[in-house]
Amino acid sequence: MGKIKSLHGTTPAEIFESGLENLGRIDAIAVAVLWKDGTVTTGWSNTDTANVALMILALDEDQRRKHL
Repeated sequence: MGKIKSLHGTTPAEIFESGLENLGRIDAIAVAVLWKDGTVTTGWSNTDTANVALMILALDEDQRRKHL
């Protein structure tokens, strides 16, 4: 599995700017938005469900390691 880098403290604009600068290196993107009212908008991705699941599991594993 590739490296997982935390984006904690990064603004959405910085994330998208970095993505545009590195467009040729990106294989897949999945987006979820947590709105201030607690609503989650999710479900967009340019990859298949297996890769989205892999991305979610990788993030979950990283978060668990940091909080244990």
